[in-house]
Amino acid sequence: MPFPNFAGKHAYDAFFTPHDFFAYLRRMGRMPDGVVPEGVIFCYQNAVMRHVLETEEVEHVPLFAAGGFHLLRETQGRVAVCGGFGIGAPAVATILEQFVALGTRRFVSIGTAGGLQKTCRIGDLIVCDAAVRDEGVSHHYLEAAEYAHPSAALTDALRRTLEDMGAPHVVGPSWTIDTPFRETVEEARHYQARGIMTVEMEAAALFAVARFRQVDLAASFVVSDSLAELVWEPQFDSELTSAGLQTLYRAARATLA
Repeated sequence: MPFPNFAGKHAYDAFFTPHDFFAYLRRMGRMPDGVVPEGVIFCYQNAVMRHVLETEEVEHVPLFAAGGFHLLRETQGRVAVCGGFGIGAPAVATILEQFVALGTRRFVSIGTAGGLQKTCRIGDLIVCDAAVRDEGVSHHYLEAAEYAHPSAALTDALRRTLEDMGAPHVVGPSWTIDTPFRETVEEARHYQARGIMTVEMEAAALFAVARFRQVDLAASFVVSDSLAELVWEPQFDSELTSAGLQTLYRAARATLA
């Protein structure tokens, strides 16, 4: 059976677009006016958003899920941070679509990932240069292929920012899967043998939507848990994980500003 199930769906138009959705919100009086950011940082961990609100002057915009998004005043509103919408490919892909419809063209996604390689230590930073499409969203945007790819230029800019900050990092591919409770030992062994660095839930979908909508998007992760020894070692709350997320936030901010 092909996936998507309806063969040839990529040749057909969708029922409605994000622009149509915004038109509906305007009719309902639920579309706030405000500055459209040039760049957006997506974050998934609440600790990142707390860090932003504690260290930045922001303007809250009540749009996009419960968390809304926050314009960074020091960037004159050119850069925003968006979180509070949940985790996983479908959630963030929907938010990405809406930002693109607003007019935003550059995005950096920062989050946690499981390390697959024995060289990946808790707190290590990974800049993603390709993502295995083992989720559902990307297949509704792009024809079948094993990988989705980020913006080469923005990914390189993010990498150079980390270098300028003196932040050690590795560039490599990730495995994107929708279902963390169905990551199997055999799959981990398979991708580990192929040199895949990490496993996470969003990158492939984000890359596919960004390519489809012709915008720039890069993704980076901090290793928060390890599968490298084929047993699960969670360290989501460690100081190394927290410090890594804050470093990625600073790098994303500087790259987009």
